[in-house]
Amino acid sequence: MSTNPQEKCRPDGLAVNKAVDVPYCDVYDEAGREKLANGLDRRVIGYFTSWRTGANGTPSYLASDIPWTKLSHINYAFAHVGPDSKISVNAESATSEATGLTFAGAENALDPTVPYKGHFNQLTKFKKQHPGVRTLVSVGGWAETGGYFGVDGNRVASGGFYTLDTQAEYDAFAASAVAMVRTYGFDGIDIDYEYPTSNVKAGNPDDFQIADARRGQLWKNYEQLMKTTREALDKAAAQDGEYYMLTIAAPASGWLLRGMEVFQIMPYLDYVNVMSYDLHGTWNDFVGGNGALFDDGKDGELAAAGVYGAYDGIGYLNADWAAHYFRGAVQAGRINIGVPFYTRGWTNVQGGTNGLWGKAALPDQTKCPPGTGPSLGGTSKCGNGAGGIDNIWYDVDKAGQKIPAGGNPIWHMLNLQNGKVGSYAAAYGAPTGPLTGTYQHNFDPVTKTEWWWNAQTKSFISGDSDQAIAAKADYVVAGGYGGLMIWELAGDYGLDAASGEYGMGDSLVTRMHSAFSTAAPYGAAKSKTATPAQAIDLGVSFSEFALGDNNYPINPRVTFSNRSTVAIPAGATISFDFATTTSAALGEQNGWGITTVAGHSGNNVGGLKGDLHSATLKVPSGGIPAGGSAYTKLSWRLPMAQISNVRVTIGTNTYATTYDHPRGVKVVNPVVSGGTTGGTPGGTPGGNTGGAGCSAAPWVAGTAYNGGAQVTYAGHRWSARYWTQGNAPVASDWGPWKDEGAC
Repeated sequence: MSTNPQEKCRPDGLAVNKAVDVPYCDVYDEAGREKLANGLDRRVIGYFTSWRTGANGTPSYLASDIPWTKLSHINYAFAHVGPDSKISVNAESATSEATGLTFAGAENALDPTVPYKGHFNQLTKFKKQHPGVRTLVSVGGWAETGGYFGVDGNRVASGGFYTLDTQAEYDAFAASAVAMVRTYGFDGIDIDYEYPTSNVKAGNPDDFQIADARRGQLWKNYEQLMKTTREALDKAAAQDGEYYMLTIAAPASGWLLRGMEVFQIMPYLDYVNVMSYDLHGTWNDFVGGNGALFDDGKDGELAAAGVYGAYDGIGYLNADWAAHYFRGAVQAGRINIGVPFYTRGWTNVQGGTNGLWGKAALPDQTKCPPGTGPSLGGTSKCGNGAGGIDNIWYDVDKAGQKIPAGGNPIWHMLNLQNGKVGSYAAAYGAPTGPLTGTYQHNFDPVTKTEWWWNAQTKSFISGDSDQAIAAKADYVVAGGYGGLMIWELAGDYGLDAASGEYGMGDSLVTRMHSAFSTAAPYGAAKSKTATPAQAIDLGVSFSEFALGDNNYPINPRVTFSNRSTVAIPAGATISFDFATTTSAALGEQNGWGITTVAGHSGNNVGGLKGDLHSATLKVPSGGIPAGGSAYTKLSWRLPMAQISNVRVTIGTNTYATTYDHPRGVKVVNPVVSGGTTGGTPGGTPGGNTGGAGCSAAPWVAGTAYNGGAQVTYAGHRWSARYWTQGNAPVASDWGPWKDEGAC
């Protein structure tokens, strides 16, 4: 039990740091809710990018353009991991956007009281005027997860996050995080690691060679990195009397999350920003919304992959599914929904409703950009990306050629909707002549997808404008979620009355501020029921996940570690909640026995109807000895984050557990009927071996075995890691069978 006088302000579920007195009350109130600026009850988080300086003649977006009176947080994008494992912004360079540049205009005059220039100088200057707005530096991003841009502007494929794999490197990174917040006045660090998944060919294709060779270790490395960074920031906070935040940007796709175990890093995070955009794009030819809020059962990509039939009609490419994934592990208030102030799009779309759920393959599949279509190893074709005037926010390939992908700020789409090319077109290298066709605005009432359709060019371009933002703000308020996260602020729009032309502005942020300044406080409790006043020191850990696409069904070993001095007896029950992103049909494969209660059933058209399923395990013969552990194997089909609200019931007494890092509990030894010790555990079954013993049937070559099945072979007991048939058990780190020892 913590003796920290500011424990009362610690958010429910945030890991307790017993080594130092963390000043939680600097940022959180006594309910564990974040204290927000500008009259907000929910977060409005904007990513402010480093590269829109105007140096190339395109419109600039600087710190003076940020709507400081309407935001709760600003994330600077991006810093990177340097070759010394430390966070870097190339501060040694006079051309560093972060610390070296100066910007024209009186509103961008330098603050002379700090020894650095650039965006960091301007953020410091405006933060002095708006001290309640929290600023964080975001590390990574698509281009700088596995490398960085050197002072010459060229990308160095250094490995970045992917190659942080020793404690010395984690320590160096964590120390640099502390130095970053102290040196430049930031309130915390945001990690945008894309992606620590075991799925191959995930993330930036320039990094595949480095990342794919390490897929089996990336998640464990990430866990240790986040734990180390959290502890370093806590220690610095205790020394400085100022709380430092640690947050992440996390993927929303069920495919990516399948390779991230059960997202065990959540106890180290103040909150998670869910990247619920880029859900569809020209990496394949399935045309869909950039950032759907809900599924409608018609997603072409999911239907083609057989997802609806395999998973009870649940679709996983939408913000609601992603929010519920994280809701299984944390309270709603520590989840922020991402919204795209930019677009993605295709041209020459065939079928669909004004393009939605149509298809658009690039005619020559030999010209697919890297990381798209056939290069990913599947059968999907790459998409026919919208280019020209439909693609002014474009990426370039290694040859410097524009990649057509329908990338635009929202303000540009509003000009196209009004039949205007925009006075900025030439600066972006876009056509300046008359438009071809008209751009019809569309909004789908089920998915809440917003898009523009040009019937003449058959171009479909999707991003969030007023209707999608209004729907998502309402969703956040109704669900008790923490707020909305914006990628990126420069995509918001304003109207120049004199010219009638849209440009950079704050109209969508203003809509969010209005919705969130009259909302009820966000959900601050993980559990929907009262937490018991007493807790047992019980840990829960997850291991033995199969890698990548082999991780089906998801079938880890779940170990319960009893760190109390009293055994948990056989017949006691362990109950917990888990996410409704998968069905309630949770399997148990080690003789414990399980019952579940569904929080949702059926498809998720229009959204999942409940936040949490619940399950109860019965502790088997042998119990869980004091200072010992017992394990079982659980299985499920679609990804879910780690279980939560774990309760242990012994007789008439129900206890919370330290695993959940609950607030306001007293840690005790459990009371067992007939005395406080509960007797001596009855042998090893149900303890270290989980009760299976050596009674498993012999392995048979023609029998199909599901993950978790146990057999005897060659004098040893073996557990199947995943479905297998015809593969004789043999010791291997990643093969279908795990050697459980001699019988």
